[in-house]
Amino acid sequence: MEQRILGRTGREVGVVGLGAWQLGADWGQVSERDAVATLASAVDAGVTFIDTADVYGDGRSEEIVGRFAARTPGLTVATKMGRRLEQVPENYVMANFRAWNERSRAKLGMDTLDLVQLHCPPTPVYSSDAVYDALDTLVAEQKIAAYGVSVETCDQALTAIARPGVATVQIILNMFRLKPLEQVLPAARAAGVGIIARVPLASGLLSGRYDEHTTFAADDHRNYNRRGEAFDVGETFSGVDFATGLEAVRRLVPLAPEGATTAQFALRWILDQPGVSVVIPGARNPAQATANAAAAALPPLPEATLEKVHAVYDELIRPQVHHKW
Repeated sequence: MEQRILGRTGREVGVVGLGAWQLGADWGQVSERDAVATLASAVDAGVTFIDTADVYGDGRSEEIVGRFAARTPGLTVATKMGRRLEQVPENYVMANFRAWNERSRAKLGMDTLDLVQLHCPPTPVYSSDAVYDALDTLVAEQKIAAYGVSVETCDQALTAIARPGVATVQIILNMFRLKPLEQVLPAARAAGVGIIARVPLASGLLSGRYDEHTTFAADDHRNYNRRGEAFDVGETFSGVDFATGLEAVRRLVPLAPEGATTAQFALRWILDQPGVSVVIPGARNPAQATANAAAAALPPLPEATLEKVHAVYDELIRPQVHHKW
């Protein structure tokens, strides 16, 4: 698999990673046996970067990933912190950082965490000198090797990129979320900050497997968060109305390269965007993990195809999402 430098971490990672939210919670039930098999299949396919968080299954994802990583050399494991308390700027202080960090180090079984990201905190946190001073202290103490941020909006990303200690920015980037191409990716490239592209398949919409009759389990965020009832609605279907998303996908499906699935096409599109370090599709089983990783082997998409993707976005998706994030 193609390798790219993960921003200011200096680490090389495979361009397709694995998002481990599904292995913790909120996507229906995934047994630990299936979770481990999914991780193993991803690594066998060339994945070297795994992204998790302390709140995925209240630590379940971290525990499973940590046990797997302990016997799998060469992995870079990123986690996230900040959503274990009420989302107010006052909670983003050193005492809480230390508590969250100690918990994640224990769950993951690591003395020094490879990469810790602030988990979509309130907007004022991205501008706080004290927050970055605290993160710098954790690096100096070798509790974390590097830190980054996960963001909801492009403005948050640009604020973080301007900080010299920020190694990476994790942002929603997919065929339904093109705004980061305008300023965020160019700014990150200029600063040497890595871009981790999350929600690459728009919560599965861009897999092309759903239709008007698709239903989701009660414990699946694609059921209970469609209007942002639990967290930012942009995390579910990228904030796109389900029916509109289905229509957009129907127009995108014919653009996929011969022999590629719609999901692989969507992942390849992300990898073709200058400045992307790694894309982190989730997977609930080994077959999904293997298929996702195979997107890295596809050749770059023709310019004409990229233009057609933008045309679908401009007509159907832009009015719903572009001004929000």
